[in-house]
Amino acid sequence: MDYFLRGIRLVSVACGVFAALLIAASVVIVCQMVFVRYVLNHNTIWQTDFVTFSLVAATFIGSPYLLLSRGHVNVDVLPLYLGPHGRYRLALASMLMSFAFCAVMTVLTFQFWHEAWENNWRSESMWRARMWIPYSAMPIGLGLLSLQYVVELIKLVTGREPPFGLTPKDEAKELVRDMT
Repeated sequence: MDYFLRGIRLVSVACGVFAALLIAASVVIVCQMVFVRYVLNHNTIWQTDFVTFSLVAATFIGSPYLLLSRGHVNVDVLPLYLGPHGRYRLALASMLMSFAFCAVMTVLTFQFWHEAWENNWRSESMWRARMWIPYSAMPIGLGLLSLQYVVELIKLVTGREPPFGLTPKDEAKELVRDMT
């Protein structure tokens, strides 16, 4: 079990690094596009598509790392005021619903990707990029996000991590801070 948890953690961290590299590449390509277009006065063909596809891919592929690092927006008012059992139930219910959503979306986006692969869809720009390549980020990212949710569920159910990452000491600190 520990190997599975550590393996998915490493994959999620790798996804975060890959997403950061995609964003960095997009910034460099935008700078190159501005230089080519306005300084050299040449047309740009592939840059806009590349940047768009890269940013979307970074969003999907970076999502497992975001869940791992708890980087998502989290409103913890309700968990703070619930007792330990209520907090556990809320965490379990929200993780199960999130996992179910991600699993269903993984299947649906895989079907979408497969349709683009089978029908040889191409972008409508001059670049004529094969659409199965950027579309692959959706089922890959959502599939890995689903696996990260499985890890989070295992950690919650086995008691390796408290619900919402709130220990009783953290709860007391948050309540005192809110009162002041």
